[in-house]
Amino acid sequence: MKVNSDKRVLVIGASGGIGRALCAALEAGELVRLSRSRDGLDVTDEDSVARAAAGVAGAFDLIFDATGALEIDGQGPEKALSDINPAAMAAQFALNAIGPALLLKHFAPLLRQEGPAIFASLSARVGSIGDNRIGGWYGYRAAKAAQNQILHTAAVELRRRNRQAVVVALHPGTVATDLTRKYLGRHRSVAPEEAAGNLLRVLAGLGPEHSGGFYDWAGKEIAW
Repeated sequence: MKVNSDKRVLVIGASGGIGRALCAALEAGELVRLSRSRDGLDVTDEDSVARAAAGVAGAFDLIFDATGALEIDGQGPEKALSDINPAAMAAQFALNAIGPALLLKHFAPLLRQEGPAIFASLSARVGSIGDNRIGGWYGYRAAKAAQNQILHTAAVELRRRNRQAVVVALHPGTVATDLTRKYLGRHRSVAPEEAAGNLLRVLAGLGPEHSGGFYDWAGKEIAW
């Protein structure tokens, strides 16, 4: 589905690096922005999510979930089993897995019920079990793998309501933001603006046959 001047779009996490860049790049007929910093939307609090959803009216052609974090409350990714902290791991699941699940619960009903409609959620390649060859990052990896399963399962349900609905997990690549900068290492990174352009090109090529999938910034499918 191509996002153009006749589409209604909702970006959740619009104040973050990628979310802000997406909003700047979108040419939608109507663009609704929601974020924690501006609107108080906390994806780890269901009451907050429900209030935010009640405050906007559907039907949207595209809902883009740009929430998530690698480091939470100063706790970075684990390098070894000995680094696992139960509270830190629970926080990863609350934000990166349960958060998207709550967004689906309360915002998916605001998608267009007939015709093409997309719910896209930022995931990460490190959430792929099949692609995991270097280990580490237990909490973030596991939370992102859970997020992918939630999105895949939601795709099955939403397809029953609208055969043209698409639910996808998207990996934006390594994006240079304040939250990721110290973890970039030797990885090639792109600016949020470039990442946003890449993601919009992927969205333009999505159809019902892609629903439930996990795709990278170039539109290539990623192993679960």
